[in-house]
Amino acid sequence: MSCAGCSVGTSGVPAGCGSNGHCLTGGCNKLNTHNWLAHLPAPPELRFQIYEVSFKNGLHKSFFANPKGLDLMTGDLVVVDADPGFDVGRISLSGELVRLQMKRRKVSENSKLPAIQRLAGEGDKERLTESRAKEGATMIKARTIARELKLDMKVGEVEFQGDGRKATFYYIADGRVDFRELIKIYAREFKVKIEMRQIGARQEAGKIGGIGSCGRELCCSTWLTDFKSVSTGAARYQNLSINQAKLSGQCGRLKCCLNYELDTYLDALEAFPKDMNVIQTKNGKARLSKTDIFRRTMVYDMEGSASPVTITLDKIAQIRTRLQNGEELEGLDEFKEVEVVQVVEKFADVTGEVTLKTLEKAGNKKRQKNRNKNRGNNERQKTDNKESKKQTGPRNEGGNKQENRRSSRNRNRNRNKGNNRNTGGDQNS
Repeated sequence: MSCAGCSVGTSGVPAGCGSNGHCLTGGCNKLNTHNWLAHLPAPPELRFQIYEVSFKNGLHKSFFANPKGLDLMTGDLVVVDADPGFDVGRISLSGELVRLQMKRRKVSENSKLPAIQRLAGEGDKERLTESRAKEGATMIKARTIARELKLDMKVGEVEFQGDGRKATFYYIADGRVDFRELIKIYAREFKVKIEMRQIGARQEAGKIGGIGSCGRELCCSTWLTDFKSVSTGAARYQNLSINQAKLSGQCGRLKCCLNYELDTYLDALEAFPKDMNVIQTKNGKARLSKTDIFRRTMVYDMEGSASPVTITLDKIAQIRTRLQNGEELEGLDEFKEVEVVQVVEKFADVTGEVTLKTLEKAGNKKRQKNRNKNRGNNERQKTDNKESKKQTGPRNEGGNKQENRRSSRNRNRNRNKGNNRNTGGDQNS
């Protein structure tokens, strides 16, 4: 089943509807149908001329004939006959798979089916968008009117026809509801033809959609159409605790998935004897307290003993044979299953054991590293200086010192001579 833009997806990936991923996720539409024959195209003259059309994003589906021989493909938006007027839907399935779906729903190919008139144009799409935009406010107003009339019912969904001339109200009620007066008020208020359809709580959840406790989309909104009754016995057979909160789905009823594996559990329970609920021994009676289907064991509680006894099905068969032969058992300890003790290696968990001392040690190590680096740098500088001194040579260094001393002495002598001349001239004057 493709979305509006899946046929024009770029880079080989379907574009999807933009609201729930793309078609590769398998959740773009409600009650999806996978066309596994799509890669085998058939010539137009050999195509099956009945199509499955989906309305309001999979809210409901119907079969329509193609008497005009239009070239239609899965995902096309089409205008179909309705009573009254016309409706706009999307082709959800075409080809031979439609024949299989009709057979599954017990719809005859020779029956008179409404026809597909044409591909939807821009005007049809605009009218459909306008009709869909009115549904939210209409549902709120419809609930208010039903509450004012004190009717024991709940309006769960409203669907307008593509041309806006008819509205279908889906409601939930425990019993029969006399809504003759309600229909008159609805027709006067909304000025359309009114149709009322009663649905159950599971069907309402399927129409609304949602995520189950398993993390997947609800079965009733993706593929499940046959709603069978679910009882608490299904949970008991599967050794599930009778917890109403955990066993209930989004609809408030028991989860439909409790029935999925029920037959497998019932087949597995046939291997367990039904006449071994109580075993009489010399030490007292042993009563069955638990049956483990996966381990194929039965757990008994002995009178006067606090520890239960676990026995495999093979040992139960031996006990049954001995009891049928008239043999009296001392107890059930000899049939007790030997538990294999598994040694589990324990590892120390040091998470959160960082203290101030460990942080101080880490800081000291860092400082010590820096000091060692500085020492190494100083030693390198010293060695570099020594090497440079070696290259210049000690003689040259000594000769330079002597020359500096001589130059300083000569400067001092010249200064002293000048001072003596000045003092002599003053005395002569």
